[in-house]
Amino acid sequence: MKKNLNARTITIVVTILICIYGIINFPTSRAQLVQNFKDNIRLGLDLKGGTHMVLQVQVQDAVKADADQTMDRMKEDLKKQNIAWASMDRNEPTDVKDADKVEISIKGVPSTMSSAFRAVVTEHYPTYVLTVVNSTDYTMKLKPSDLVALERDTVTRAIDTIGNRIDQLGLAEKAVQQYGASGADFEILVQLPGVDDPARVRGLIGTAAVLEITDVKDGPFPTREAGLAQHGGVLPLNTKLVMMMPRAGAEGQQWYLVGKSPVISGAEMRNARAGQDEYRKWETNFNLSPDGGKRFGRYTESNIGNRLAVVLDNKIVSVATIQSKIEDSGRITGLSSEEESVDLSRYLRSGSLPAGVKYLDERSIGPSLGADSIKEGMYAGIAGLIAVVAVMLVYYKRSGINAVLALLLNTVILLAAISYFHAVLTLPGIAGVILTIGMAVDSNVLIFERIREELRTGKGVIAAVDAGFDKAWWTIVDTHVTTIVSCAFLFLFGEGPVKGFAVTLTIGLAANVFTAVFVSRTIFGYELSGHRQMEALSI
Repeated sequence: MKKNLNARTITIVVTILICIYGIINFPTSRAQLVQNFKDNIRLGLDLKGGTHMVLQVQVQDAVKADADQTMDRMKEDLKKQNIAWASMDRNEPTDVKDADKVEISIKGVPSTMSSAFRAVVTEHYPTYVLTVVNSTDYTMKLKPSDLVALERDTVTRAIDTIGNRIDQLGLAEKAVQQYGASGADFEILVQLPGVDDPARVRGLIGTAAVLEITDVKDGPFPTREAGLAQHGGVLPLNTKLVMMMPRAGAEGQQWYLVGKSPVISGAEMRNARAGQDEYRKWETNFNLSPDGGKRFGRYTESNIGNRLAVVLDNKIVSVATIQSKIEDSGRITGLSSEEESVDLSRYLRSGSLPAGVKYLDERSIGPSLGADSIKEGMYAGIAGLIAVVAVMLVYYKRSGINAVLALLLNTVILLAAISYFHAVLTLPGIAGVILTIGMAVDSNVLIFERIREELRTGKGVIAAVDAGFDKAWWTIVDTHVTTIVSCAFLFLFGEGPVKGFAVTLTIGLAANVFTAVFVSRTIFGYELSGHRQMEALSI
């Protein structure tokens, strides 16, 4: 018996030490204790204050990008099959609700080659529906099922990319998730607790960050109107006018006529880093995927002497002349500052968003509201704890001390789990903590009442305690499992605050099983181990 108690005691002490370390990291001063506690117990937006953003993913951009890639591949396939065509283009829907209206138009296919053309489309482009306009013209649109899959994947990738960017800024307490129950509006909710520079974060997250490397057709022009006038007021097919990003010390604007379909897109970026060139000017070096590198190599090899533009967010970052074949790496030069170089490398390294994003809403939540919530939550928790402790000590006498000690350890374990799992404590999470207190008391009540019943039947104290714990065990398991199942559904189908409540309550229930059964029984074991024949139990 003594050996078993020693093993249990060691387990409990080790657990307490691990929990204390997780919460306060064994500080050397009072100031460090407070700071460690604040660093380890992370508060959510509703408690700490911060920035709340809603972004809309422009899924039509991803559909248009898929159409552009399809056109590039189709041109190669048709050339291989010696199938002629007069023009190949797509339309320009600008609203997310018009993503299903993106279509590719192929004109001038000889009627004698129509069968071969259809065979190429059927074999190589099964995700598209081919529609016959007349004997020589066709249109292609994504199948509805593939369109929905592409839209869903675009939103998911945008969430992952934005999350990665926030991680690189060290904002671990982020919340990035789909906004709205149906997701039909393609919106993303971004919550950043404790952000002290929301303008820069908004610039990093909210930007479309769509990177393209495309060929330069003409320019520069001093104004957009001058570029249009140079071509008779009508832009050549598959081209667009893009302005050069303003530079420090530069005078006036510069506009270039570039290709609408990029040679390389940001999706093919694999790594990027800030650096300086031989003249100590800031630049960003990047690496491409193997497929992107091969395609870029073929293009640059056949276009030596022509110009390329690096376009970010529909603004030209750099224009350079192709001097030799470039394959899997390159650099963006002429950046104005280290911050610009570092931010650009973050854009590229975290992945280009699969589509642009539109800024819909931003709300700054002050910390005073959160402070009031914390204060009221603490008052509620302390009041509930005092009431519970008083009732347990009055009703169950000395045995109530067991329940109080187990209850305090339950709270310590819960806070330590929040720290170790890097969870964020929100106002619903505080509600989960308070509810956990009630569940912990409920478990002790079940055990104590069972012990009382065994004592009434005439059993000895030691036998009654053992029977009380053994027979209450399955009841405790049943009540906790049913509650955890409910928490699982809250976590799967709820939004952020609801998920926080579910996680906190689940951790508390798991800790409760350990404290109410294992710890409380160990305390009873010490109380009974010193008595060979105990005639009464204070319960």
